[in-house]
Amino acid sequence: MVKKTDGPDERFEEYLERLGAVAGHADRREPLRGYLIGLSLPGERKSVEPMAARVDPRHVRARHQSLHHFVSNAPWDDEAVLRVARDYVLEQMERHGAVAGWIVDDTGIPKKGRHSVGVTRQYCGVLGKQDNCQVAVTVTMANEGVSVPAAYRLYLPDVWAEDRRRRKEAGIPEEVRFKTKWEIALDQIARLRGEGLPLAPVVADAGFGVVTGFRDALTEQGIPYVVGVTSQTTVWPPGTEPLRPLAYRGLGRPPKLMRRTKSRRPLSIGTLAEKLPPSAWQTITWRQGSRGAMRSRFACLRVRPAHRDDLRHHPREVEWLIIEWPRGEAAPTKSWLSTLAADTPREQLIRLAKLRWRIERDYEELKQEVGLGHFEGRGWRGFHHHGALCIAAYAFLAAERARLSPPEPLSFLRAAPLPRGFKPRGSPDSTRTARSGLHRHLPSDKSPSRATSPGLRVVRKSATRGLDFMTQ
Repeated sequence: MVKKTDGPDERFEEYLERLGAVAGHADRREPLRGYLIGLSLPGERKSVEPMAARVDPRHVRARHQSLHHFVSNAPWDDEAVLRVARDYVLEQMERHGAVAGWIVDDTGIPKKGRHSVGVTRQYCGVLGKQDNCQVAVTVTMANEGVSVPAAYRLYLPDVWAEDRRRRKEAGIPEEVRFKTKWEIALDQIARLRGEGLPLAPVVADAGFGVVTGFRDALTEQGIPYVVGVTSQTTVWPPGTEPLRPLAYRGLGRPPKLMRRTKSRRPLSIGTLAEKLPPSAWQTITWRQGSRGAMRSRFACLRVRPAHRDDLRHHPREVEWLIIEWPRGEAAPTKSWLSTLAADTPREQLIRLAKLRWRIERDYEELKQEVGLGHFEGRGWRGFHHHGALCIAAYAFLAAERARLSPPEPLSFLRAAPLPRGFKPRGSPDSTRTARSGLHRHLPSDKSPSRATSPGLRVVRKSATRGLDFMTQ
């Protein structure tokens, strides 16, 4: 007889075993299970108490304490959990091709007050402006079909890094010091390379790409990149470069620095784009979207970046400049620099430059469906534990979706069965009065210490071919 292939129930249990093995003490496996199920079930809030109410509505207080201790205080390694999650997704990612890129990005989490670790007034991409928020830096492994964050780290502003009292209250480790976002990203990349992950070009938006130090560090490590830059970034047009140092005339120190003159200077990318002939532009399709083929007009040139090269002894190496200028637009909309090989096809360059759509969708689902931004604790450990568990829950769902061919959007979860009239505290219309259908503080017929989380059952929905989850 042919052995029946394991179903999603068995895969979820096997996944929990993998995660439990790196969580440390055996007592952490049950809250780990409960937390992942709480993150996966539907609900407007994925903070600890609403999840406790959904996972174990008859023992909310005990479950709340267990989950809170597990995420905020228990000394398990969040990076180990992320390793298990990304390896689990990699097994399915290979069905849709090799890892195409490592996407570097940051995401803002709006916050009130000033006591949550790392919160300060800074740019928040979610809001599109400066506001009170936390910012996390991530590195995501991605191809066109599958993606999952492989590293997750809080950006600690200097006002936090230098404040001993706030550091102590938030439990920030002594070794953590102020680093810029791009420096954090470089540390993450170095760690992931050391762990033997499949190598791929780094992809990033202009927030990272405009930093010359970031690009130079990647080049020194032999890592190719496709990174966004602004139209003000200066480059030497094709076939030009800064002037060589003047010949030594026997007096003083020999000239060693590259030179510019009034007639020989680099151009901004915006100015260069306006000078290009019509033949330099080509309409290219990079992928199929939900509304059909995604295409635009691009120019791909071989240029030399010019940032402060008059302080260098040698000109910078030639690399790709990609400019997008859709028809009907008054000016170019986006541009990228890339150190991929000179013979790389233009279509491949543009597909990589546009691969960032994967992390944008990941962030949307992580925040809206899994509750990445719902953690209400204030400490360093809790912030990273919650983030790692959100990514772990998302990784299982992404791997299940990747088993479909082609991958399709997730159809999320049905609510767990609740007692009649029950309303968890924290719901939008909740009150502080006790509900008649549930007495949370009276003894129950079961000991809370022996209560277990409901199982998580995956149900295939024939109408949508998506995935649905329910507890049992």
